Amino acid sequence: MVRLGQHPAPRHTIAHISDTHFLDGARPLYGALSSETTLQRALDQLEGSGLDIEAIVFTGDLADLGESDAYQRLRSIVDPVAERLGAQIVWVMGNHDEREPFARHMLDAEPSTAPQDAVYDIGGLRIIALDSTVPGYHHGEISAEQLDWLRGVLAEPAPHGTLLALHHPPIPSPVELMAILELQDQPALAEVLRGTDVIGILGGHLHYSTHSTFAGIPVAVAAATCYTMDVLAPVGSLSGVDGGQSVHLTQVYDDRVVHSIVPIGSPPQVSGFGDRVLERLAALTPEERREAFSNKKSVWKLPPEN
Repeated sequence: MVRLGQHPAPRHTIAHISDTHFLDGARPLYGALSSETTLQRALDQLEGSGLDIEAIVFTGDLADLGESDAYQRLRSIVDPVAERLGAQIVWVMGNHDEREPFARHMLDAEPSTAPQDAVYDIGGLRIIALDSTVPGYHHGEISAEQLDWLRGVLAEPAPHGTLLALHHPPIPSPVELMAILELQDQPALAEVLRGTDVIGILGGHLHYSTHSTFAGIPVAVAAATCYTMDVLAPVGSLSGVDGGQSVHLTQVYDDRVVHSIVPIGSPPQVSGFGDRVLERLAALTPEERREAFSNKKSVWKLPPEN
């Protein structure tokens, strides 16, 4: 990949997807939405980008009701794409998921009611999937035993740092009703994370894209692929809408993590350049490149295509 600026290529590129909410038999969600259609569009966009995507992280609420068929249908769509990309899939539990079918169908493991925590090595980048769910409830909690386990994992730094992926993001929300369903006892998690090699936290649950920090660590929440939350709905209300679905592109550099929001869909293109422009500009010196692409009087005077 040609680099035209002062930053090197990212060490790792991760696709971050959340809240697919699949239903048994591909039933439409709330009788109105095709969860499968929007996810397939997102995967098509990721695959068509040509980016070297090393992992696809799903931060929970994979199935809306924890149904076995819903999990199987989700894997039937995602697995072939991940195989073609050569990407590791990281499945994370959400409050709509159920641990036993999740373990069986998503992790190919023995059914278990224990927290579904896991650690993945992506070429030196560690991704920790942390189960923040509470059986029978929609709010989030992390048990003392899980925190001890997490502390032990983080005791040894990973070569390229660690991304923590969990469903309930440890941040406030402008949608006040979501506070009832937030992650409980957040200071206890912060105490475990401070001073470790965790360079980013990936979350879901909120059904809209947002960013914050927690214990000094950047937090990126990916919007749902099924439906999103209207953050500007009247105060005190909760309004899920069919619009604004997106996924995140998470790129890890030596000194930072960059999260880019990728809207799902194919809106009409109104401006731009073809894919040959990059190589044409790469053939120029930095000074020529700046004159061709930055100078307001000559921005259109690019080298002719062969």
